[in-house]
Amino acid sequence: MVFGVRQSVGWYSRSMTLEPGDIIATGTPPGAGMGFEPQPQFLKPSVVMRPAIEGLGVQQQRVYAWTPGLIDH
Repeated sequence: MVFGVRQSVGWYSRSMTLEPGDIIATGTPPGAGMGFEPQPQFLKPSVVMRPAIEGLGVQQQRVYAWTPGLIDH
């Protein structure tokens, strides 16, 4: 991780109230897919990710192609 847990929690807690059980999804840095063996793997539009944590449940996210201007802030 680029930033440690304490630094990440501190940064997020400045702009929102964190409650017990909240999850901070940090993702991975660009290029992390290159580390897969024997074949690099990258996210592509329409791929569905289902991360799970035992005892907490499963999340589901679908990958969409980036559309310029759609979510630019």
